[in-house]
Amino acid sequence: MLAVEVEHLSKNYPVAVKDPGLAGVLKHFFRRTYRDVKAVRDISFTIASGEIVGFLGPNGAGKTTALKMLSGLIYPTSGRVHVAGFVPYRRERKFLRKMSLVMGQKQQLLWDLPAIDSLRINAAVYELTDAEFRQRVGEFTELLNLEGKLSQPVRKLSLGERMKAELLAALLHHPQVLFLDEPTLGLDVNAQEAVRGFLRAYNQRYRATILLTSHYMADVTALCPRAILIAKGNIFFDGSLDGLQAQFAPYREVKVELVQPLPEEKLSAFGELQSVDGREVRFCVLREDLTAMTARLLGQLDLLDLTVTDPPIEATIGRLFRQSNQSSAESAADTVR
Repeated sequence: MLAVEVEHLSKNYPVAVKDPGLAGVLKHFFRRTYRDVKAVRDISFTIASGEIVGFLGPNGAGKTTALKMLSGLIYPTSGRVHVAGFVPYRRERKFLRKMSLVMGQKQQLLWDLPAIDSLRINAAVYELTDAEFRQRVGEFTELLNLEGKLSQPVRKLSLGERMKAELLAALLHHPQVLFLDEPTLGLDVNAQEAVRGFLRAYNQRYRATILLTSHYMADVTALCPRAILIAKGNIFFDGSLDGLQAQFAPYREVKVELVQPLPEEKLSAFGELQSVDGREVRFCVLREDLTAMTARLLGQLDLLDLTVTDPPIEATIGRLFRQSNQSSAESAADTVR
């Protein structure tokens, strides 16, 4: 069963254009002109019930706009979308009870009140009984390690504690589809791990569908077997993280430990240097050149150790985003010409 179905979804924003100077101000005041900014461009994908998917892209890629359309906050310009069998922008009551949107840079808890008071408001909105409220708050408080924190004013909680309380508020009604926009933004390592563990447990316990955006690759690698990559409003990859490495990482990382340090000039003759730290040297090598490269290193250098690994997933994704931006710039230049 599919939890999310997206077909040819697009969103354009009209943006006023103003020329510089006083003449531009007067023209803008009396006769405005607009241009369309294409935030999301004809994207299509599906997500099965119970699946956790990473939705990745650089700043301005269209991730948050897409999540807002999926949660019904904004209307699409064109295309079709269904979430849990509903059309999101209709904002039907049954749909709102089945989904939740958590944005790391926004808060729903009242700043000067204890978090438990905001939770009681949410419970009233979703018509939870007192027994349901106590059971769910107790369950999530234990999972999130928030014992003794919910009675404090929100402004006195640490950033990590506030984010955990925000998650508790968003999940109090047990949504089956969860959209997360940077849920670990600004959190320290321990708080990030706690949030990941909670999301993993929630998914396993309730078979909830989760679409997650994050700039922390640790979030994605820990939670998401599948990733959707978007840049300039276009999806250019949808598949497993392993498949991403196999398809888009045409190189391997070779790390050697030398008997004695050598100058970089001599080492660079063996291939593309990534780093040199005393006796530890890292090379970036094309897969087809790997056998010949390792043979040269073993035959011509005094080595204590040699290891070959795939590059970190964040390095592969970063390279893809740079290539995508370059391709978009070249396409725009061709259009101008």
